Amino acid sequence: MNQTSLESFFSDVGRALGTAGVNRSAETVRRYAEHTMACGDIVPSGVVYPASTADVQAIVRAAGRHGVALYPVSTGHNIGLGSKAAARAGQVVVDLGYRMNRILEIHDKLAYAVVEPGVSYQMLYDELVRRGDKLMLDVTSGPPQGGMIGNALDKGAGYTPYFDHFGFSCGLEVVLGNGEVLRTGDGALDSATLANWHTSKYSFGPILDGVFAQSNYGIVTRMGVWLLPRPPVVRSFHFTFPDDSDLGTIVDLCRPLKMSNFVPTLFRVANDLYLCGSEGESPEYAASGGERSISDEGRRALRAKHGLGAWTVSGAFYGPSVAATEPMIQRVREHFGQGGKATYIDHADAPRHAALQVAINAFSGVPSLGELGLLKWRPGGGNLWFLPGTPMDGAVANEFQTICRRIYEAHGLDYMVMNVCGPRFARGLHVLAFNRESAGERARADACYRAMSEAVAGRGVFVGRAPIQYHDHHMAQTMASYRDTCGAIKSALDPAGVIAPGRYGIG
Repeated sequence: MNQTSLESFFSDVGRALGTAGVNRSAETVRRYAEHTMACGDIVPSGVVYPASTADVQAIVRAAGRHGVALYPVSTGHNIGLGSKAAARAGQVVVDLGYRMNRILEIHDKLAYAVVEPGVSYQMLYDELVRRGDKLMLDVTSGPPQGGMIGNALDKGAGYTPYFDHFGFSCGLEVVLGNGEVLRTGDGALDSATLANWHTSKYSFGPILDGVFAQSNYGIVTRMGVWLLPRPPVVRSFHFTFPDDSDLGTIVDLCRPLKMSNFVPTLFRVANDLYLCGSEGESPEYAASGGERSISDEGRRALRAKHGLGAWTVSGAFYGPSVAATEPMIQRVREHFGQGGKATYIDHADAPRHAALQVAINAFSGVPSLGELGLLKWRPGGGNLWFLPGTPMDGAVANEFQTICRRIYEAHGLDYMVMNVCGPRFARGLHVLAFNRESAGERARADACYRAMSEAVAGRGVFVGRAPIQYHDHHMAQTMASYRDTCGAIKSALDPAGVIAPGRYGIG
């Protein structure tokens, strides 16, 4: 991609979108280069701001004519995974969310919304409240300004029965690499009237939606999102456990409650530093200059200060009244009390613990800022997310805890993790907090991430999501036929290779 091609591209886009559609100022380029990962800033060649699907088509066609690589983002709030930074330096960021931020439809009877890439969890939540708070969305515990489309396409998830954000999407509009528009599901019908586009996932022919999740095959410009009827009552429950080794017991206790779907939410099983780390800076960082992990004594002091355990389990019930949920709460209390180690924290008392209010918000479909406090645990704002999972088997969970905890400590970092438990699988949300202004800590964070990824892959476990810094690394861990198939689809749908080359290790 040479300078002449870039200039021609920006001229074409400027004519199609107007002056508001292009920004190449040094300040803007610097801002879009920033992220929290362990590598240096990734500097783009400029930023373009489409306001419609037609604008996206014009951008993609201009990129194809001039051989310019694009990098689409929705709101760019996927902190710890890349933010607004492109996969490779020199790519042009297509900021979909800046001007394409409309809630296109909310269907009250069928409980779905249709959104553009710039619609955040906070935006849709606020609109639902304005309309009477009759419908509830599933939120992440990340930034409220995170984009719903971007999160779903990256296989992000939440905690309510609708936790699977891509699974509970329905009907995409996609601009392909040749500039043509594709609609998925019932939207593929060649008709101007589409009654089932956002209600029927399994229409005639192949299910193409999944092709656009964690890929660079097209640019999604709208998506249907299924919503829950808001329950009259949300009643949370919480249990603390005193020892690191209790994780195995916890997982084995959670599994039957989820397999039977007795508990409708997922379980949040967070360790002490994941919860306490959002409430302030590490009390031991200064003493070691960030060279050592926090001590066991330091962890115990934090647990005592915040009234939490080595592990804290959170879940919730929905019902027509508090009285209706009480028998279910009692059954869960008896279940978790079997081993005599669990300490119960009830719904009314939980908000005294700020970290547990975040859990209540998540189960209630309310966006919150609480877990962003993890960025302050160490100075310098460095943050990576390592996101493998384990089967819901207590012995296996404890094995992986031992492996990852040892690797964190070998690199002088603080073991922070929340296991989000379903019936058969638990997502492991591992936070690597480090001082990004320290070259030594950046190197240790990078080495820690790579060591864990190799260790868990060696035991047959893969990541579900990854920071863009490691997309090539993880793609290299896959079987050759998988890589070849991803490349073949790329060649078919984006033959010029203009959409986010390198994203997810493709192209």
